[in-house]
Amino acid sequence: MTTVLSDRDRRKRDDRPDETFYADPRFVTHADDAFLDRLTSLYASATAPGDRVLDAMSSWVSHLPDTEYERVVGHGLNEAELAANDRLDEFVVSDLNDGQSLPFADDSFDAVCCALSVQYLQYPGPTFAEFARVLAPGGTVVVSFSNRMFPTKAIRAWRAASMDERADLVERYLAAGGFEVAERIAERPDGDPFYAVVGTLP
Repeated sequence: MTTVLSDRDRRKRDDRPDETFYADPRFVTHADDAFLDRLTSLYASATAPGDRVLDAMSSWVSHLPDTEYERVVGHGLNEAELAANDRLDEFVVSDLNDGQSLPFADDSFDAVCCALSVQYLQYPGPTFAEFARVLAPGGTVVVSFSNRMFPTKAIRAWRAASMDERADLVERYLAAGGFEVAERIAERPDGDPFYAVVGTLP
């Protein structure tokens, strides 16, 4: 497994277990409406009707389009937020910084979405390898982010990087997981910058 981050890179200002920080639900969105509309548009182009979708590091809203998917499974750290997400057919609660295993069989999904959360991953190589494991051949992963974060929980490598350098980091994460980069989006509207990297399994 390729080591993407050094121990120094993955440090957080708040080194308490993530489940402590996320114990209380936060029913807020973490980007402006223009960002979220653009994200929904990207999901519409990156997925297809009948897909099986994993919304990784999710919350109370998934920003998915009104597409008829076979199933949508949420993964996150706060049960109350996930239970309130009416787009999910089911959900699991787990901390990917504590262990990178997901409770799904190989080839369980056609797409993995990770919105506005990648900045908190301390072990991105094993995490993206796990995304690859649960994806079917030819599957897609969509990673989106902006300039907002909880700075005490974001890793040092992310806090110290520019927006373009953060996109570089995500591309390294994808490569470590066995993905090929299919598209990189960097848009800077008047509001929150919209960045996304789309990866596919060869």
